[in-house]
Amino acid sequence: MNFHDTQYLYKLGADFTVVIHFAFVLFVLFGQIFITIGALAGWGWVRNFKFRVIHLVSILFVVAESITGVICPLTTLEKWLRDKSGESSYQGDFIASWVHDALFMEAEPWVFTVCYSLFGLFVLITFLLAHPKRKQAEPPATEV
Repeated sequence: MNFHDTQYLYKLGADFTVVIHFAFVLFVLFGQIFITIGALAGWGWVRNFKFRVIHLVSILFVVAESITGVICPLTTLEKWLRDKSGESSYQGDFIASWVHDALFMEAEPWVFTVCYSLFGLFVLITFLLAHPKRKQAEPPATEV
């Protein structure tokens, strides 16, 4: 493997990291949309305990990062991979570029902290009002 192949792999890794990052954002955002609609419509799957805990922990992680000023590990990884690939600024492929532009908007840090915190509060309120349910243990089968 030569130097250019290695650079390409780092670039590919950076693009893949952006797509994973975007998928995480979509999970948090659309997860909440489906939870809200599902709670009102009586969809049982939106009360799945594991799904709801993972969803809640995901947004709480984002809120904690924002409040403490910690840069997201996926952002740090992407920047490191881009550095290793020789890219000085974002220059991904079409899909990675589109995802990157949608993911990284420009605003003051406090704006994001307020948005993340309000969204996290909404997720927490939904978690409490439309609480998740654990699966009930199946009663043992009786023999006839």
